[in-house]
Amino acid sequence: MKKYSVMKSRNTHPKRGKRIILETIQILNRHGYCTLGEAFNRLDFSSAIQDIRRFNYVVKLLQLIAKSQLTSLSGVAQKNYFNILDKIVRKVLDDHQNPRLIKDLLQDLSSTLCILVRGVGKSVLVGNSNIWVCRLETVLAWQQQLQNLQMTKQVNDGLTLSDLPLHMLNNILYRFSDGWDIVTLGQVTPTLSALSEDRQLWKRLCQYHFAEKQFCRHLIVSEKGHVEWKLMYFVLEKHYPTREQYGDTLHFCRHCSILFWKDSGHPCTAADPDSCFMPVSPQHFIDLFRF
Repeated sequence: MKKYSVMKSRNTHPKRGKRIILETIQILNRHGYCTLGEAFNRLDFSSAIQDIRRFNYVVKLLQLIAKSQLTSLSGVAQKNYFNILDKIVRKVLDDHQNPRLIKDLLQDLSSTLCILVRGVGKSVLVGNSNIWVCRLETVLAWQQQLQNLQMTKQVNDGLTLSDLPLHMLNNILYRFSDGWDIVTLGQVTPTLSALSEDRQLWKRLCQYHFAEKQFCRHLIVSEKGHVEWKLMYFVLEKHYPTREQYGDTLHFCRHCSILFWKDSGHPCTAADPDSCFMPVSPQHFIDLFRF
């Protein structure tokens, strides 16, 4: 008889959401346990997407699953996955926030589903093939809805971005870590458009996301001898992963073997709890369940 880690969910703090407890118990096999689907089902991601600090983290996790782990999910986990995705799409259509992130997610998901549907009989799929076809049609419908999404102009007699002084607008731009967000904000007003072209802004963004060796390999210089930092950023983005940044992330306690959201905290019993906490990126979360 072998020992394996089996996950059990325990709602120790109802107001703070569920945590996953990893307990080592005696079992004959691990089929159905300690899988990505099991963790996905037991962590309350449906509530997490309502928290703006956790939204991007969950979307990134769904995107990684769409790219390579979709068929590893059980039937129940797949259903849960698409239910959460449906809530995300509805949320974006309602509040018009983060449409680009969801478009990228749906693009990756539709590509994966197309491959799976075309390869029916060549690969092992959980569930009826007609279900996968319906899922693909649903994703394509979501893509069309987001494509037709029109941002409504809000009527507001209060303070707007245009009323802020230049140094404050510039400070806002320097706090963005995503180049596409800077480009989008630059389309709001002529003033922001000019500020979003600041070479120093794009230089700092390149230095934040990429190592010096990386952007030296893709150095782009203008005819006047200036480094084209903005163009370099988008070239580098295609070749190297950007640094991930989330308002709140899952953490793993090595002492208690618990996954928890950082902002929710965890009552660790160790003498030095902080030394036991380890941040878990979306990719690391998936890697935890590869064996």
